[in-house]
Amino acid sequence: MSSSDVILIVDNVTKRFGGLVANSRVSFQLKRGEILGLIGPNGAGKTTLFNVITGVYKPDEGKVIFKGEDITGKPPHEITRKGIAKTHQIVKPFNDMTVLENAMVGALFGKRARQVAMEEAREIAMDSLKLVGLDAFSDEFAAKLNLHQKKMLELARALSAEPDLLLLDEVLAGLNPKEIEESLEIIRKVKDERNLSVIMIEHVMHAVMNISDRIVVLHYGRKIAEGIPEEIANNPEVITAYLGEPELALKFVKRRVTK
Repeated sequence: MSSSDVILIVDNVTKRFGGLVANSRVSFQLKRGEILGLIGPNGAGKTTLFNVITGVYKPDEGKVIFKGEDITGKPPHEITRKGIAKTHQIVKPFNDMTVLENAMVGALFGKRARQVAMEEAREIAMDSLKLVGLDAFSDEFAAKLNLHQKKMLELARALSAEPDLLLLDEVLAGLNPKEIEESLEIIRKVKDERNLSVIMIEHVMHAVMNISDRIVVLHYGRKIAEGIPEEIANNPEVITAYLGEPELALKFVKRRVTK
C-alpha cells in the first residue's frame, strides 16, 4: 500500500509491565477507510496495544505514526485532538447526565477542543446520536439505558469527538444476536458516512469475520498472523491459538462470504 493510503503505522511496538511482555514487537499498518479486526485470546495484549496507540501507555520500544506524524508517547488528550477516539471495553457513561450531555462531552473534549461552542457541541452530539439510533433518548438520563444502548452511547460520544480513526474495544460484548447485527450495521454506516478508519477488538468471531477488511491476530503479545478473514480462519497457528476447531473457523468464513 502507498504511504498516502496509510493512516496509522504501528512499528515494532513493545510494552512491558515488569517481567510481563504485553506487546512484543507488534507491527501493522491501517489503510484509510479500512476496518481492521484485532483478535486474540484474553491476555493477548489487544487492549494494551490500544492504550499505547491512544497514549495511555508509552511503549518501551517502537513507534506509532498517525497521519504521517510520530505520536509515540504523547498524552491522551493530545492524541484525541489529532483525531483518534476510543470506546471502552466496560461502558462508562456519566449516569447522572443526559444522553445528549454524554455525547456532547466528546465534542467539547475531542478533535476541536476549546474551539467548539456549546450550541455547536449540541448539534454535533445530536448528529452522532441519530447515527447510532439514540436521538429519541437524548433527554433521558444515561443510567436508564440498557447495555446495548449504553454501548451505542459510548460510540456516539467517540463519534462526537470527530475522529479520523475510531478504536472499538469489544463493542459487541454481552449483546444478543439481534443487537449484534444491529450494531454491525451501525458500525458500517458510521464508517461510511464519517469516512472513518476503524480498528475493532472483538471476541464475537462471526461478527469480526463479517465486518473486517483485514485481521491482525495477537497471541501472548506477539503478532502471529495478518490477512483477510479467509486467510486468518485457515491459518493453522491461529486455529491452534484461538479459533479452536478448523471446522468452526471455516463456518465463520462461509457465513461471511455468503452474507
